Amino acid sequence: MNKAIIQCHGLYKSYLDGKTSVNVLNGIDFSIYSGDRIAIIGPSGSGKSTLLHLLGGLDNPTEGQVFVDGLDWQPMSEKNRCMTRNKCLGFVYQFHHLLPEFTAMENVAMPLLLAGMSVKMAQKKSKEILGEVGLLQRLFHKPSQLSGGERSRVAIARALIHEPRCVFADEPTGNLDQATAAKVFEIMLNLNIQMQTALVIVTHDLQLSQQMQKSIVLHEGKLL
Repeated sequence: MNKAIIQCHGLYKSYLDGKTSVNVLNGIDFSIYSGDRIAIIGPSGSGKSTLLHLLGGLDNPTEGQVFVDGLDWQPMSEKNRCMTRNKCLGFVYQFHHLLPEFTAMENVAMPLLLAGMSVKMAQKKSKEILGEVGLLQRLFHKPSQLSGGERSRVAIARALIHEPRCVFADEPTGNLDQATAAKVFEIMLNLNIQMQTALVIVTHDLQLSQQMQKSIVLHEGKLL
């Protein structure tokens, strides 16, 4: 039986805006399984990124539970959260969050080094996966020396280097031109199929969302 990688039950999230409580998520139940390709769509401010942060243990719900690989995020220490994220999850953001002082190879190797792998082995694996995304000639370039599409591919390689069970991508092609965005998405799709890594994308791009197995609309704090 295919066990859920991520599960959430009765998930609520609200924020205080002055003295007013603003409900962003209202009782969400959601599961992600190996090999899933899911798009989460909805208007700006509907809570898509908030949901991704809760699923990835980057924020706490007001109410409800989120489990990753059967473990509840809520009672975990920050150290254990970091270890669990590094083991199970990958993240790709619109603005990449690459470390500017490090080369492409060093940025991609970072999750393996944090997990305790030797520098030599981490760099070998980094080189291999950068080859898979077509950046073998850019190993020693820093982010400022790369194009937007190349930075996206480095971010994807970094998210996948430790073979996570699930990758969260928040508007990963939002600041790319159409041709580059299509290429970046094709790389993500191929790696999802090869590695059976679940892929959850938050996007405004309806064309992109139509290529996923499932599209879920976040509307008034609920998944439709």
